Amino acid sequence: MSARVTVLRGRTSDRSADGVRGAQALGEALAARLAVEAELIGEPGPPREARWEEDLRDGRTAIAAAGAALEAALDAGALPVLLASDCTIAMATLPVLARRAPDVRVVWLDAHGDFNTPDTTASGYLGGMSLAAACGRWDGGFGPGMDPRRVVLSDGRDLDAPEREEIARAGLAVVAPAGVAAAVRGERVFLHVDFDVLDPSEMPFSFPAPGGLSVGELRALLAELAGAAEIAGIELASIAAPNSAARLVEALEPVVGA
Repeated sequence: MSARVTVLRGRTSDRSADGVRGAQALGEALAARLAVEAELIGEPGPPREARWEEDLRDGRTAIAAAGAALEAALDAGALPVLLASDCTIAMATLPVLARRAPDVRVVWLDAHGDFNTPDTTASGYLGGMSLAAACGRWDGGFGPGMDPRRVVLSDGRDLDAPEREEIARAGLAVVAPAGVAAAVRGERVFLHVDFDVLDPSEMPFSFPAPGGLSVGELRALLAELAGAAEIAGIELASIAAPNSAARLVEALEPVVGA
């Protein structure tokens, strides 16, 4: 299956211009490795720190474009490879996945759970509420959500206390990186990677959390996952260092078929 690489450049909840730059750099590097052309959708907006209500209002078109890009890749029979500045696009992509491929599991690699709701968020950051919205824990306006019991979160080392309670109530599985492949063995998987699953010593992040993986450890995890499950799509976010694209392509090689 050939890959369809799409870079979503429209502003969702970007707080740094490096997020879009990093997404585009990695998208173009991946496309070159796969001998395809990266599709660039939207134009970057000025980064800012805003409440979730404002970002949802202003970023709705950009978020919806991510869902449409996933639909287009699935219609074409291609492997979707989507890149964006942050995880907010999942609010639209996972509901599409739930409708189009209900048998697929989601592996969510992230230092954070992104499982806050308007009632639990302390930061007011929309990206930190994206998986909860995609799982129907609050209404983000992008349709019925993914069953949270079909989601595996790893490593989730930086969770808010109310977020932990919401995750437990929803039945979302939280596993250590070493257990990811076993958790979805023999299944079809949509892979979401927020690169802050890496340790902050590897590259800068908007919300750094110490104790993460090295790039080499991420590659090993992805190689084990690719050997255990069928990769049905990939979503990449928080590439805040454009000059790290070449290193990240090497880490992603096992799951993109490069």
